[in-house]
Amino acid sequence: MINLKDIKNQFPIFKHQPGLVYLDSTATSLKPKIVIDKINEYYSEYSANVFRGIYPMSEKATAEFEETRGVVSKFINANNSREIIFTRNATESLNLLAYSLGRKIINPGDEIVTTIMEHHSNFVPWQVLAEEVGATFKIIDIDEDGNLEFKIQNSELLKQIITKKTKILTLTYVSNVLGTINPIKEIISTAKSINPNIIAIIDAAQAVPHLKIDVQELGADFIVFSSHKMLGPTGVGVLWGKEKILKDMYPFMYGGDMIDEVYVDRTTFKDVPHKFEAGTPAIGEVIAFKESIKFLEKIGMNNILEHEKKLTDFAINRLIDTFGQSIKIYGPKKIEDRGGIISFSFDKFHPHDIAQILADQGICVRAGHHCAMPLHTRLKVQATVRASFYIYNDEKDVEKLVEGLKKVKNILK
Repeated sequence: MINLKDIKNQFPIFKHQPGLVYLDSTATSLKPKIVIDKINEYYSEYSANVFRGIYPMSEKATAEFEETRGVVSKFINANNSREIIFTRNATESLNLLAYSLGRKIINPGDEIVTTIMEHHSNFVPWQVLAEEVGATFKIIDIDEDGNLEFKIQNSELLKQIITKKTKILTLTYVSNVLGTINPIKEIISTAKSINPNIIAIIDAAQAVPHLKIDVQELGADFIVFSSHKMLGPTGVGVLWGKEKILKDMYPFMYGGDMIDEVYVDRTTFKDVPHKFEAGTPAIGEVIAFKESIKFLEKIGMNNILEHEKKLTDFAINRLIDTFGQSIKIYGPKKIEDRGGIISFSFDKFHPHDIAQILADQGICVRAGHHCAMPLHTRLKVQATVRASFYIYNDEKDVEKLVEGLKKVKNILK
């Protein structure tokens, strides 16, 4: 097991920027040396295209590429590696589903259900699809603590949301603003008890890097996530789906390597997963992605979650103790209901001004609506400041954030 206290030694960026306080892992995570070295290995030793060559370098690249598919499959306990499709990111995975699945099964009068806390990537594609085909777009609200108003015990409320007309239920596992960890297993189980034919899609971009995910237990039909949020390279997303449903879906893009046979009057396509992987992929990045998974597994996903929860609890208490009513923290009050994300408002200071002053002190936070405008409208704020934690953060980073906010107050008051 890697000692969390020494974790920064594994990340070259801290050697180049020793004073860095990186609190923006929800946007993208930092990369350990083992991942960077694996990318360099591909480009230095066997930089060839995959699936197409019969010479040794191409065969080596193909073997490394497909090994990653197997590592990802095992990591989330998929039935087999054919259920793992590589995309550019979670956004592309969700759009693939909206086009290849949504446009196949959604008809006028059908229903698509999502939540108010979604990232735009899991909101806009379904909103647009509903508008195009004349379907009903339903949105589950939140309560004042930032939890979904999806009362598991309240069957009458559920029947108002999920009906026999509901074709797709798509929701986030962990809110990228509120940090809310939704009870996905219970929600899906309840929804399918009302409508057994409903397709459940989970945006797990903020969950897979931090929680132990078992797709067999969750009961979802599709899960999407991104490499770059879990210590891996940018440019790699994952779509996991049940093989039977994937086989019945349309291809998303057409072109190289997803083709079986092409004639002047017809074309046939390869089986999954390659049916959905047209063109040359991010080969080196996919190959390096498996190293980030191995890195996380060596630490242990339960250890990562425990570390983040302790740090988040410490940070919330320090912020409230220091600034009192001057700071408003959004999201669940119970630490067991939230991940390592803290979004807040600070006095009447604009979030962008706060972020800029913190940036001048080497503290990296995010300011804005975090690609979740409907949620911010619901919260009655235009923007928030977001600090997010990962395995390389510790209490010293929290203390620097607190001191940074003191300076913000002195400058902007």
